[in-house]
Amino acid sequence: MVSDAHFDPLVHVAQDDHPDRVGEARADAGRAIRDIGHALVGHHATIDLLEDVTRSLDDLTRQLDRGAVRSRSEVRRDGQFDGPEPDGSVMTSYDERPVSGRASPWGLDIEVRRDGDEAVAFLTLRSAHEGAPGRSHGGIVAALFDDVFGFVLQLHAQSAFTGELWMRYEAGVPIGEPLCCRTRLARREGRKLYMTGELTIEDTGQVLARSTATFIAIDPSQFDPGVDTNSTDGNGSAR
Repeated sequence: MVSDAHFDPLVHVAQDDHPDRVGEARADAGRAIRDIGHALVGHHATIDLLEDVTRSLDDLTRQLDRGAVRSRSEVRRDGQFDGPEPDGSVMTSYDERPVSGRASPWGLDIEVRRDGDEAVAFLTLRSAHEGAPGRSHGGIVAALFDDVFGFVLQLHAQSAFTGELWMRYEAGVPIGEPLCCRTRLARREGRKLYMTGELTIEDTGQVLARSTATFIAIDPSQFDPGVDTNSTDGNGSAR
């Protein structure tokens, strides 16, 4: 049975025009695109195989481009929240959310769980995330924090834009090793929400990076189609 429309801008819920079978197929396609990206970056291949990959992907792109244009506003109608998940449960995102969405071609294959008032992400970075040899590109880590801070907003039922994002890299972030990104709301002053977080090696607890951020609270109507989000005083990414 297909449920009613979305209420929470972070949580995947089936809608009448976006049934679960479509969502599952999109999630599988997103996973396959991520996997081929890591396979391409992380392995040697013959020229013949690379040319075959190019032809196949170009053909699939042409087929997808023939479909009707699709936008987030069609499947995410508003910015209202339906309440946070129970403590300890998995927190989910809208499917095409670039960093944590299960259908995102650019996603990091994150699992996010609620731990009291904190959002905690578990992940292992892969070949296509590499910057320096054996280490993640720093921009990947910054994007991770920006995304996981968004789940803290879900815990507080608050729509907001990123205003500032500050990073301190304390050690190289390894490829292929389980990581944990823990985030929380430190304080709120009017419309400004101040976040803090740490990225650690899951097994040892070694701190690899720290981040602070300022988010600007907005009215949920800012997520309505046709609204000029640049009119707000937070001009970063929407949550």
